[in-house]
Amino acid sequence: MARNGELPDVIVVGVDGSRHAGEALRAALRQAELTDSLVHAVLAWEWPSIFSVPEPLPGQEGLSFEEQAERRLDAAVEDVAGPGPQPRIRKRVLQGSPTQVLLDAAQDAALLVVGSRGYGGFKGIMLGSVSQHLAQYAPCSVLIVRSHEDR
Repeated sequence: MARNGELPDVIVVGVDGSRHAGEALRAALRQAELTDSLVHAVLAWEWPSIFSVPEPLPGQEGLSFEEQAERRLDAAVEDVAGPGPQPRIRKRVLQGSPTQVLLDAAQDAALLVVGSRGYGGFKGIMLGSVSQHLAQYAPCSVLIVRSHEDR
């Protein structure tokens, strides 16, 4: 992927398992193919408050929050890119708030791609708080992808 000894550009994409994040990952992969870049699929996880400890997904009982996040990222990437190795994709699960994790991951990126909204927020809003914050403060260009159902 690198030309003349240069490192390939990196496209960071926020993945949370939502439909919007799936569309963002598809867009990031298309852009990576066009620009001969690598995709860093990043999923952020946070420790839940004692009032909002989620029930584990079926088959994930006994797994740590980080392990559950890794499985969610694996499933999201496989859903979009298919099974098997994906040489263009690097998966990263990082602990922290999604906004800060993605800002940090995008420090040396050529492009940051996110869905217009994730799981949180209200269904009718056009732009979630994370994507809105990233559009304002990201250190690189930002592509915000809407779901086909939102168009």
